[in-house]
Amino acid sequence: MSETIISADLVASHNATRKANLERDYASLGERLDRRGIAIDAIRDKVEKFAVAIPSWGVGTGGTRFARFPGAGEPRDIFDKIEDCAVIKQLTQATPTVSLHIPWDKADPNRLKQAASRFGLGFDAMNSNTFSDARDQKLSYKFGSLSHADAGTRRQAVEHNLECIEIGKTLGSKALTVWIGDGSNFPGQVNFAKAFERYLDAMKEIYAGLPADWKLFSEHKMYEPAFYSTVVQDWGTNYMIAQELGDKAFCLVDLGHHAPNVNIEMIVSRLIQFKKLGGFHFNDSKYGDDDLDAGSIDPYRLFLVFNELVDAELSGADGFDPAHMLDQSHNVTDPIESLMLSAVEVQRAYAQALLVDRKALEGFQDLNDALMATQTLKAAYRTDVEPILAMARLKTGGAIDPVAAYRAAGYRAEVAAERPAVAGGSGGIV
Repeated sequence: MSETIISADLVASHNATRKANLERDYASLGERLDRRGIAIDAIRDKVEKFAVAIPSWGVGTGGTRFARFPGAGEPRDIFDKIEDCAVIKQLTQATPTVSLHIPWDKADPNRLKQAASRFGLGFDAMNSNTFSDARDQKLSYKFGSLSHADAGTRRQAVEHNLECIEIGKTLGSKALTVWIGDGSNFPGQVNFAKAFERYLDAMKEIYAGLPADWKLFSEHKMYEPAFYSTVVQDWGTNYMIAQELGDKAFCLVDLGHHAPNVNIEMIVSRLIQFKKLGGFHFNDSKYGDDDLDAGSIDPYRLFLVFNELVDAELSGADGFDPAHMLDQSHNVTDPIESLMLSAVEVQRAYAQALLVDRKALEGFQDLNDALMATQTLKAAYRTDVEPILAMARLKTGGAIDPVAAYRAAGYRAEVAAERPAVAGGSGGIV
């Protein structure tokens, strides 16, 4: 049996005071759903199986270009991060895997695997870093990495990605996510076509190093750190990359990496349709790539994304098997609390999307009844599925109220006493 960080007795006591009310709420919701022809237990069973990966970097305190304010008890290394991730998994029962970032999390892979297995954690996609310079790195990525004009710098970036694959093979990972900060800040600084050609050539080398059962996820971002142009700036370019590389290459959709008012759910539909949706980085944004907690700004958009995902799931779309991961920066909240709530919000959107009356929706679409079509979606979205989520956690050994249980356990105060305080900085996005 896996070890736990939070006392099992504390979680049981926490649940005991809430169980009776939850059972009443669950029964009431079940009765209402039954009138709509929906079996609540079937929805709960699906929610139980739905999982989202935790980014190792997400359990640290983030920052902006202007300042970073450290939080109490920040993880000192990847092993502290694994313990923090274990807390999230224990209380939510929704986050069984951790996504590592190399070289930030570089350590002996066998030791990493052993540390994670103590808590029943596995490893999700590996993430390479060629958007910042590591200590003792020979060549700088200041002016690019995989698309750099210098062949030596490109070679260094390719080798780094191949190293990430080797580490991931030991850990049991099955995917590599590649995001680069390559681009330009001034018109004329780079030749667009030549930079993209160099990028594709480098990615083909990385792709050739993938094991047969691995996937390669390319991630797009319209700006930052380059503010005039980026090499992989939107989903169209991302799709071209996946097509150019081959069957194991897919597009990763970060919900924050889009221009304001872009129809993200339609992008998701297009990528599903053409079998190139690799997965997601879930977060939320208000002005740009803000990496805010998932569902904190526009939960309806998150629901609409899941509406497309559930539609593909239920219709048996060919090749549909997206990976799910959170990708957030927590500047003013306890990262563990934010990640727990974000995992729950992703599950919430999934549960709500499962409630959509798809037969009725299709009928309204065929009749061009715009009002009733959108009301069909709203009927599912407006349904309070909290009892389903909480019951799924209870049945799998989690906490009915993860944040309340976490605060009652005093975990943050405990690790703050063990982990030295980190000095603040003038800047530093995690």
